[in-house]
Amino acid sequence: MTIAPRGYDAVPAGASLVAVALGDADAPAVLMLHGEGQSRAMWAEAVTALAEAGRYVIALDLRGHGDSGTAGEPADLDAHVADVRGVLETLGSRPVVVGSGLGAQVALATLGEGGEHLATGLVLLDETAGDAAMSARLDDAATRIKVPTLVIDGPCHDISGARKAAISEGGPLVAADRADAFNALLLEFLEQAAPRAVPEYRAGSDSRTLRDALGCFGTGVTVVTTIDAEGKPVGLTANSFTAVSLDPPLLLVCLANTVQSLPAFAAAGVFAVNVLHTGQQTVSGRFASRHEDRFAATPWETWDTGAPIIEHSLASFDCTKFAWHEAGDHVILVGHVQRVRFEPRRDPLLYFRGRYRRLHFS
Repeated sequence: MTIAPRGYDAVPAGASLVAVALGDADAPAVLMLHGEGQSRAMWAEAVTALAEAGRYVIALDLRGHGDSGTAGEPADLDAHVADVRGVLETLGSRPVVVGSGLGAQVALATLGEGGEHLATGLVLLDETAGDAAMSARLDDAATRIKVPTLVIDGPCHDISGARKAAISEGGPLVAADRADAFNALLLEFLEQAAPRAVPEYRAGSDSRTLRDALGCFGTGVTVVTTIDAEGKPVGLTANSFTAVSLDPPLLLVCLANTVQSLPAFAAAGVFAVNVLHTGQQTVSGRFASRHEDRFAATPWETWDTGAPIIEHSLASFDCTKFAWHEAGDHVILVGHVQRVRFEPRRDPLLYFRGRYRRLHFS
């Protein structure tokens, strides 16, 4: 493959940012952030090696470094975070972010302070904080990191023990003059966090691959409820929910054969589907776990059918049972909608690739 350098400018947060990109733009992406007083040039050997190994590599000059301009004020961590977040939001795919020194601080704060959905992995080299306030901030950000993370103890600094414990078991010491060792370690991690080979499922092969593929379809999150034979409310979290028909008004949910409340849904003639908003993630977690009484800490009411309605949901559908179909390891429960209430001013809680998400408005 012929690798030709490409440059581009991004202008988030009032700054003109310059980067160089190498490799096939359709390949898994890597965003590299340099240290204080440095520029993208520090990554020259790594950029070439990663591009030759089949990655699309973007080496960015942080604001006030290299060829990137300023916005009239010295750039602090918040400004750098806003810049990097802006760059990540312009990319066509979620990259693995690699940061050294200042770049590691920026990457950690960006992904740990609300930007976790913007990357598939994180690599930190020579990360340290200069004062107690900054250290506390980065320690807190580390506890929120959800993507696969590699910590490399570089020649200058050792990452804070608290942060290392929060996000990674760490990596080996890499000497400054051992670019080959760093590149090999980085490539090994990239193949784990963002493999180049596209996963493929064929009938009879690993069902986990099929499950991961199905997880690529982003969904909302619902709590499905009914009343058992003793008149007690039961419910569970589900994301296999869809509209079926407007005339008559029908919807369906899919319930696993293994759920403990399945007999209650089978016997009941009514049920409700409660679509959750972003503020109800705890409700989703409660109904997905094995709490003794999931309804004790959840405000609920009943409407026409008597099925439990979770109060203040994004939308609630009160239904009578229309059909019940067995389908493999699930059943398909079809409901005839009797009454609906929804909140137009809230945003939905989303689920994608095994994690909760929120809407991103471009």
